[in-house]
Amino acid sequence: MRKRPSRALVPALAASALFLAAGCSADPGQSSAAARTPDAGASATSTANSDQPLAVAAAPATAATSTAVARPGTAGGKARKTSLKVKSYDSHTRRAVISTAAKGTSSPSPTGPPTPAGTRAPGRTAVGDVIASAPAPGAPDGLLAKVTKVIGETADGTEVQTAPTTLDTLLGGDDAKGTVPVDPASFDVERLLPDVKVSWAKTGDIHSGPEGTKVPLGSLRVDVATKVATAEGAPASADASVSGFVQVKPEVDFSYGGGASTAATASTGSTASGPGAAYLGVSGDWTSQWALKGRAGATAKPVRLPFAKLHADPVLQVGPIPVVVNLDLTCYFEISGDGRVTVDVEQDLKGDFKAGGTFGTAAGWTPVNESHMDSSPVRTSVTTAGSVKAALGAQATVGLYGAVGVTADLAPYLRGEAAGTVTATTPVGSGTKSDVAASGSWALYGGLDLSGTLQIQLAIFGTPVIQHAIPLGTLHREWKLADGKM
Repeated sequence: MRKRPSRALVPALAASALFLAAGCSADPGQSSAAARTPDAGASATSTANSDQPLAVAAAPATAATSTAVARPGTAGGKARKTSLKVKSYDSHTRRAVISTAAKGTSSPSPTGPPTPAGTRAPGRTAVGDVIASAPAPGAPDGLLAKVTKVIGETADGTEVQTAPTTLDTLLGGDDAKGTVPVDPASFDVERLLPDVKVSWAKTGDIHSGPEGTKVPLGSLRVDVATKVATAEGAPASADASVSGFVQVKPEVDFSYGGGASTAATASTGSTASGPGAAYLGVSGDWTSQWALKGRAGATAKPVRLPFAKLHADPVLQVGPIPVVVNLDLTCYFEISGDGRVTVDVEQDLKGDFKAGGTFGTAAGWTPVNESHMDSSPVRTSVTTAGSVKAALGAQATVGLYGAVGVTADLAPYLRGEAAGTVTATTPVGSGTKSDVAASGSWALYGGLDLSGTLQIQLAIFGTPVIQHAIPLGTLHREWKLADGKM
């Protein structure tokens, strides 16, 4: 399990469930009344609609502790909601305590063979159960596990030994697909530099951040302003600084297709499992405005300085199953160059991005890597000869139940270069002024790089294990902002 640094919580003006509202709105999901429906009713609904794709939506706040249980390979063993809860979990021993149903609540577990200690009792867990839980004590990233042993009863519930499992044990031959926005108020924020401000806005006229900061609904904005090291020998007037903001409205993209593997199993008579298709990624709108000024003490190798880390655990309601997505976003700036050029530039950038991994039985896991950006220079100035490149970007990681699956790095940048010569001629004779001539050219470029990797943990879908990390490849675009002569 990932260990996280301590964070300062984004001011929670409203209890929120999910992050980053972009473009399309999500299905509002099941109501709180539906969340309280007894297990038997949930099971009947699941069975009746087994031929329909599962809805994918943001889990409502009332389902923040929801749990689903399945019993693969048994009659009536499909995943369904349950009133069982994960009371505690120890990631080192993989032991969990599962609470039984409250008195007066009907919540039978899936039927199946008896446990080692006897016949399964209604409302209790048993060996062979697959449990999917929203974040719970000891499992902040959610829990997806199979019960391998019932240890005994405690004051809080039944203690069980668990083992890792995969999503196909819950989803089986079902299909599910959806894009879900994540509530910006659900992010934990760690500020890594003093002058970092975080703003967000959500429906209901709820806003957090500095007064006067305008943020579109569903967006998260991070502002930064800081000095950077000045090149050695630079005059005092060439103090270097970076300032600006990154504004994102990311969404979580999720899909699972069990049809292909089900058809293959039926035609061959095999017991093969796993999906025929799957996708996991992050996408959304992007806006940034930032400036680089002065003569930065750059080096040929880029120097990256993170200024904010953000984390959220949105819960997707995939039919009856709570699928926990772990989303991390690190905002940074990066500078490289020869330390000789002095610039005063500012750029506006707007667009969108999409990065993730898609699975098919023929090609296996392959990358998805897209970005469309438009930029405009606000001011441009380059003096002296030399080169510099500065990026203000964000690295996003997205995974399921604590297993990182996709890492994407979106880095819009500014690049400046100047070349020229300076000559001086002093005529013979005292008291005569020298003639000094300068000639050369300069140019400023905007650009973006989108790169990343697909990780072995994507096998959590139940697909064949990736033997090594698969690069997303680098999407690279560059355009001229301005140029001139000197």
